[in-house]
Amino acid sequence: MAEGIVGGILGQEDDKPEVEPSAAPAGIDAFAAAVAARLAGGDPQVARRMAEFLERQSELADVQRKFLVEEHAARLHYLQGQAREVDPRRLGLRLRVGFQLFVVLAATAIGAAALIMVRDAVTSRRVVIEPFHAPPQLAAQGIDGAVVAAGVLDELARLQDSTRSSSAARGLTGAWTSDIKLDVPETGVSIGEISRLLRDRFGHDEQIDGALVQTAGGLALTVRGNNVPAKTFPGAVGELDALTTKAAEYVYSKSQPARWATYLVNTERYRDAVDFGRTNFQSVDPAERPRLLNAWALALQAMDIRSAAESLKLLQAAVRLQPDLWVAHVNVQNSLMILGDEEGAWRDGESMRRQAGGRPGRARETDFINWDLLTWNLPQNYAAVVLDTEQNGGAGTGSVSAGPVMADLQARMHDPDAAMLALETSKPDPHDPTIAAAGHFVRGELALDRGDTAAALTELEAFDKDYEDPAVVGNYPGYECWVALAEEWTGHPDKADAVLARGGTMVDCYRFRGDILDHRGDWPAAQKAYADAAALAPDLPAAYYSWGAALLRHGDFAAAADKFQAANHRGRHWADPLKGWGDALAKLGNASEALKKYDQALKLAPNWKALQAARAAASKT
Repeated sequence: MAEGIVGGILGQEDDKPEVEPSAAPAGIDAFAAAVAARLAGGDPQVARRMAEFLERQSELADVQRKFLVEEHAARLHYLQGQAREVDPRRLGLRLRVGFQLFVVLAATAIGAAALIMVRDAVTSRRVVIEPFHAPPQLAAQGIDGAVVAAGVLDELARLQDSTRSSSAARGLTGAWTSDIKLDVPETGVSIGEISRLLRDRFGHDEQIDGALVQTAGGLALTVRGNNVPAKTFPGAVGELDALTTKAAEYVYSKSQPARWATYLVNTERYRDAVDFGRTNFQSVDPAERPRLLNAWALALQAMDIRSAAESLKLLQAAVRLQPDLWVAHVNVQNSLMILGDEEGAWRDGESMRRQAGGRPGRARETDFINWDLLTWNLPQNYAAVVLDTEQNGGAGTGSVSAGPVMADLQARMHDPDAAMLALETSKPDPHDPTIAAAGHFVRGELALDRGDTAAALTELEAFDKDYEDPAVVGNYPGYECWVALAEEWTGHPDKADAVLARGGTMVDCYRFRGDILDHRGDWPAAQKAYADAAALAPDLPAAYYSWGAALLRHGDFAAAADKFQAANHRGRHWADPLKGWGDALAKLGNASEALKKYDQALKLAPNWKALQAARAAASKT
């Protein structure tokens, strides 16, 4: 018994049958017997006894001889049997070792599963909707506790799906659907019940239940949870859907306050978001406060763009509370851009990149969207937005819909077909005013690129009208500067000047002022405007590019090449400075170096027709 079940079934290694070896037969020394007979020769009695002894020895020798013959056959049979048992014994030993390993592995798997269940329980932050209580008389109308709870659950899921946010949503589940039907032997308790008990004991789940009752005026739906104070929502008999929506919104606001505030911003309920932030900041979980500040700042800015400075303070407070809240860094940069400090926004982006451990690092690639835009890091920016869109229901997690953002990036990479496709396939959102505005901007941008100034004016003036919405300004700071170009090229210098004046200290407005002054024939003033643009943001590439393009137009090819090189140094993933540099080198008669620049540019903007034509021309010289 002490050897265990396995040994009993398969046999132990040292259970070997014992066979006693036979004694060696006593031999008779004939010579000694003859000597003994001779010594006893004079005594008949001694001779007789000696003869008897020798006779007995002879008989004994015969018996031993016969035994040896018979024993030989027995031992041979035993040895042959042992030989036949070697392979089965080895197989048995292997089976025993394999079975023991299987038992060990099974025990390890069960232990690992138990540890996973405990870990999941400890880290669980689900919202669990328990069945609601409902009066029996409503059952005839198809309304019971499970139906009411399912309605709240469905509405919560819709709210989460509608929230564009980089913060993780809490898992949603209905308690009546979560039981896994795998029973633990001899207990009658299912694995699902064990998991639920562990979550109840060690987790951070929000348990939500409630009751639906009939009142004199109709219905009253009450919801409550372990961290959700009870609240009752009254309504008429036919308003159950509206009641479940209100109840779900209440649960969402209490269980996920930061995401709820973000949802309010996404749906243009800016005043509600600001009020919610101010009222609930001190009472929410400290871990929620940085993201709540972030949503509060966005709502404040969306209501009135003049609140950008106040929003910046809230965002900086969020970063102080949680230094690795990258989305707050993104919005700090955006607020600085709105305030006309693009160089400061670039510096904050550099600081964020170092803090995140570089790229790739702890921050998502989409968290560098503003830094990428400032440095014209277009291919990497585009790839990050595409990935974010694919992983988040086609809209992304940004504060604006991803489709127009992708279209703008494709337009800047001189790929009009891809830009228009991105616009036409953008996911609609009636609560996002930037979609229509960005559509006008991208179409105007493409028209400028192909030289269709009339079409550019139509689209960009429509964009300028949409730009009156603070939500559009807040998400597309500095974009209005492009309107000035369309106004100037179509003979409206007064309107162009007015747009530039509104643009303030944006780099695009400063560099476009240089283009406009050059267009008017004031080359010295144009050069000063370019120099002012470069001084305004010395680490950004755009001013140097426009300056180089102007020098190229004026035939100063060597100076143009220097400015394009400066632009490329600050924006290494922007094709335009590389093409301009190649154009200047080609004018200087250095076709081989020009081809190298064109090839580098083609890696960044492979579908740019003008770039392809320039390369083809350089290859023929």
